Amino acid sequence: MSTVVILGPTGSGKTGVSIEIAQKIGGEIISADSRAIYKGMDIGTAKPTKEEMQGIPHYGIDLVNPDQRFTVADWKKYAETKIREIKAKNKVPIIVGGTGLYIDALIYDYHFKGPTGNKIGDIEQKSCSDRTEIKGDYLLVGIYCKPEELRERLRKRIDTMFCEELFIETKKLAQQYGWGLGAMKSDIYEYAWKYLNGELSLSDAKEQCFYEDWHLAKRQITWFKRNKKINWLELDKICSFVIKYIQDEQRN
Repeated sequence: MSTVVILGPTGSGKTGVSIEIAQKIGGEIISADSRAIYKGMDIGTAKPTKEEMQGIPHYGIDLVNPDQRFTVADWKKYAETKIREIKAKNKVPIIVGGTGLYIDALIYDYHFKGPTGNKIGDIEQKSCSDRTEIKGDYLLVGIYCKPEELRERLRKRIDTMFCEELFIETKKLAQQYGWGLGAMKSDIYEYAWKYLNGELSLSDAKEQCFYEDWHLAKRQITWFKRNKKINWLELDKICSFVIKYIQDEQRN
């Protein structure tokens, strides 16, 4: 049985389509998001709510506190364990996320120098070469978005996320962990904090956050485009493609 991997840039719709797929093929979801691992960082990392999960088990979320170290090597070990557990229940594992190094570490079976690793330099050279040989059965599906469509999706998401709940969450995290924490000094929390402290107007905070998300999305697309094994499809084509693939696999 293949493990399905749904990947793509931030804001492309991975969460919704993966839950739809999981409902239809009997799947369980493993997040491949390097920020969703942190407890208490919910609104700002766009974690799915319990209602949005619609009863589908989700793993890889809320694994550690924001001040705890959790490396790519840690995530790879965790994901491999969950894949085995999900398959043992005769369910389909579905990896979902935009953290390219997490996904590559898993599908190319990277080995790390020492007990942990968190960046390319920590990977043994013989394990990563030119990323052409996938280790194991994975169906890789990437969400293709036209640039103007993705920009619109990002703007709408940012408008939704800049809400009172985000400001409460940001203040709580700052009080609990201090503002020097690296996990918070990126993406939306940084701009929410600057707005709360009067350094930015709300509109400027949203605009700067949008540009950071847009540049992140472009970096993610560049990373994934190197992998020629990815099936790139528009969002509304992905669910039927995956269902057919898994059904054909089960029949054979």
